[in-house]
Amino acid sequence: MRIAYLDCASGVSGDMMLGALVDAGVDLAKVQAGIDSLGLPSCRLAIEETKKCGFRALQLTVEHEPEHVHRHLHHIVDMIEGSLLTPAQRDLARRIFQKVAEAEAKVHGTTIEKVHFHEVGAVDSIADIVGSAIAWDMLGVDRVVCSAVPTGTGFVNIAHGRCAIPAPATGELLKGVPLAASEVQGELTTPTGAAIVSTLVDEFGPLPAMDIETIGYGAGQCDFEHPNLLRLFVGKSADTATQTDKIVLLETNLDDVSGEMVGHCIEKLWEAGALDVAASSLQMKKGRPGTLLSVQCQPDDAEKIAGIVFRETTTLGLRRSTVERLTLPRRSESVSTDWGEIDGIVAQLPDGTERFSPEYASCQQIADKHQIPLADVYVAARQAFAGRPG
Repeated sequence: MRIAYLDCASGVSGDMMLGALVDAGVDLAKVQAGIDSLGLPSCRLAIEETKKCGFRALQLTVEHEPEHVHRHLHHIVDMIEGSLLTPAQRDLARRIFQKVAEAEAKVHGTTIEKVHFHEVGAVDSIADIVGSAIAWDMLGVDRVVCSAVPTGTGFVNIAHGRCAIPAPATGELLKGVPLAASEVQGELTTPTGAAIVSTLVDEFGPLPAMDIETIGYGAGQCDFEHPNLLRLFVGKSADTATQTDKIVLLETNLDDVSGEMVGHCIEKLWEAGALDVAASSLQMKKGRPGTLLSVQCQPDDAEKIAGIVFRETTTLGLRRSTVERLTLPRRSESVSTDWGEIDGIVAQLPDGTERFSPEYASCQQIADKHQIPLADVYVAARQAFAGRPG
């Protein structure tokens, strides 16, 4: 598994992030081509080597014509949708800006549609965010881990006046992100940096076991008594066993809901992005038969998933817990059979061997098309994987 680690000892900003990505090997010309397709006024990414407290790094600066434009989320989304970015790059850029809009709406007591992007809607911030989305996609890592993030102390001047650090939107964006103590006077983490980290990172913690391939250094604009650098490690996981992440488990006992209602609720939960849904039989009080509904989901989806259960069943409450999940490294792969291509998932076991699981929908399609038993399709798919070259 290819992984990246963000060492945010001096916080994180959009230009530090993009500088570190370029220093780690991302092609700046390709990032610039994606930025050019946004239609921003003469926006150029300039890069130069610098030193911070004796340590070299790349300093990225966004050069552009002066402008006095306050953009809404839909303006920026329209730019992204009309660009030449790949679907994955567009998706990541949209998600980062959506995070910013949600944070701004929360702190200003308004709606996402009415939020005016000030600093984050400026050309340089748009270039930093979209450029980082492009660069992360080009970097091609499977997992991103990040250190605790310091914010700095003191005050910063923003469009709404003088605010304590972290600025309100930055603080909102850093919910759920471990913060590191810092007595440095100055803004170490900007809204742009916080938005990228909170959207992109899979796990927070120390440097994981990995075989390092490259290290990128992105310099911040300010000078402090410490090296104002963002350090990016890129390499392969040194542990090919299980990976860990945290998910939310929601459960409820139902004894006055029909089977049709439970089935309908389960369909809605899958559509909403649940990781797993299960229903099992229970014997409840007074001997009544019941159903245990268990739903696994990502932490960010927990409120949405809970809302569906409350809406589609008669439950009055849900048990919620955060659990650690062990997962095997995996990838999607297709195999060729005499009947056609079959999609599946390849999982890597702790001993390094691989196991192929054909996708049901792909096998069903082949079985229906050729009027053959589904079991025969599964066998053919596994044999094709076992006999592949290499």
